[in-house]
Amino acid sequence: MTEPRIVVGTPDGRKPDLSHVDTWVFDLDNTLYSPAACDLFVHMDRRMNQFIAEYLKLDEAQAAHVRQTYFKSYGTTLRGLMEVYDVPPGVFLEYVHELDLSEMVHDPALDRAIARLPGRKLIFTNATERHACNVLDRLGIAHHFEGIFDVAAAGYVPKPQVEAYEAFVKRHAIDPATSVFFEDTARNLAPAAALGMTTVWIKTDRPHGQMTEGDDFIHHVVDELSDWLHALEFAVAEVADRAEGG
Repeated sequence: MTEPRIVVGTPDGRKPDLSHVDTWVFDLDNTLYSPAACDLFVHMDRRMNQFIAEYLKLDEAQAAHVRQTYFKSYGTTLRGLMEVYDVPPGVFLEYVHELDLSEMVHDPALDRAIARLPGRKLIFTNATERHACNVLDRLGIAHHFEGIFDVAAAGYVPKPQVEAYEAFVKRHAIDPATSVFFEDTARNLAPAAALGMTTVWIKTDRPHGQMTEGDDFIHHVVDELSDWLHALEFAVAEVADRAEGG
C-alpha cells in the first residue's frame, strides 16, 4: 500500500494540505487534553505559588505576583527563579508536578486519531519527562510517541526561546519543513514557524495563551485537537482504503 496523501477537512471548512508532513510535534498540557476536563494548570499554578512563598519567604499574593511576572518576562516561572534566585530546577519541578491525575481518563477518540497519523510523533514540552509520561499514560496514548523533549533536555531554556527549538530539532533529527507543531500557547508557535514548521494553535481561554492581531506565524486555528485530528483520520482512512482497493 502506498503512503496516503493527507487531505484534511477541518471544522471551519478549510482544507489545509498536510501531505508534506512526516513528523507530528505536540505540546503536552492543555493541548493533548482539554482544560475543561482536567485543568492541571490551576493546580500547577497553586503549587508554584506555594513553592515560591516558602522558598522566598513571601505571602501568597506576593508569590503569585512573582510567578506571573517571571512567566511573562522569562517564558516560564522556573527560568526567572533560576536567573534571579538560582533556584535548583529539579527541586522546583518535582514539587510543581506532584499532581493528582485521577480526573484524567483514557481518551479512545484521541488514541485512534493519533494512531492514524503517518510518520513520527514527538512531545515538546516545558514540563518534565516524568510529568509527560504520567499524562500520556493516563490518556492511553503514550505508545504513539517515540520521544519526549522536556525542559531538562533543553537545558532549562523554555519555549518560546529559539534555542529550545533548535535543540529539539537537533536532538530528534527532524526537518522543520516537513513537521507540524500543535500548541495552545500562541506565542510558542512563532519560533516553530520561523524554523519552517507548519503551526496549529489550539484555542484557549487562558489569557497568556491568546493569539493577537497580526500573528501570521499561526497557520491553522482549531477549537479542539481531537476533532481536528479526526478530520485527518477520516481523510487518511479514505485515501488508504482507495489505495488498497487499487
